[in-house]
Amino acid sequence: MIRALLLSALVAGALSCGLPTYLPHLPRVVGGEDVRPNSWPWQVSLQFSYNGQWRHTCGGTLVAQNWVLTAAHCISSSRTYRVVVGRHSLSVDERGSLAVKVSKIVVHKDWNSSQLSKGNDIAMLKLASPVPLSDKIQLGCLPPAGKILPNNYTCYVTGWGRLQITAPTPQGPGKWTEGELLVVDYATCSRSDWWGSSVKTNMICAGGDGIISSCNGDSGGPLNCQKADGQWEVHGVVSFGSSLGCNYYHKPSVFTRVSNYIDWIHSVRTGC
Repeated sequence: MIRALLLSALVAGALSCGLPTYLPHLPRVVGGEDVRPNSWPWQVSLQFSYNGQWRHTCGGTLVAQNWVLTAAHCISSSRTYRVVVGRHSLSVDERGSLAVKVSKIVVHKDWNSSQLSKGNDIAMLKLASPVPLSDKIQLGCLPPAGKILPNNYTCYVTGWGRLQITAPTPQGPGKWTEGELLVVDYATCSRSDWWGSSVKTNMICAGGDGIISSCNGDSGGPLNCQKADGQWEVHGVVSFGSSLGCNYYHKPSVFTRVSNYIDWIHSVRTGC
């Protein structure tokens, strides 16, 4: 009986948000390392239908069993989307993974695709059916509303995007990578020799060392930051980087700051 209770507790703990069953390798995405399979189980692949095939376009985070958080710039009204969860390699139909159609898309009302620097690059996708949680499919935790991470706080970006700006378009077999990014506070990131006025307080900067960054195909994916108790929170949604190159010095990856949109996320989930 005690053994059964212990097993139940372990399973419940494994299925809590932000606590992966398979712990990630944490290396020092562009310049990053291959991901340990299923170690970021809230990461999803957003795919669109093209000539009878599904192609990866962006990342996303499973924040409820039927809701995915991604970037607004990933969305086109002319496309049909699905979300793939529990997958490591995009070129293999892995056991335990699922592909679910998107039934509703909610883009932030203040998003303007011609004014990326205004922010609000955030969207929610409602899945056609809830996905069952498992050791490979788990929920990402959201941070408390208004939480600001300190300068040089260690986070990790994950995704199936390019490894460098000149690499092939990330629509073929995807290689999932992760990379360590240090948070750059607003006071630094908004300096004229960094991002200047392109960065707003509803964003979060991370990286800028000229080595590791997010890149094309990583858009919409999570910036994962670990709390002292070991639980991971998704503090950012990959938004934009430098046109000079994904890993350009003093041009860190810029993310939509999730803690700025907690009320909006909850209102979308409860209103649909």
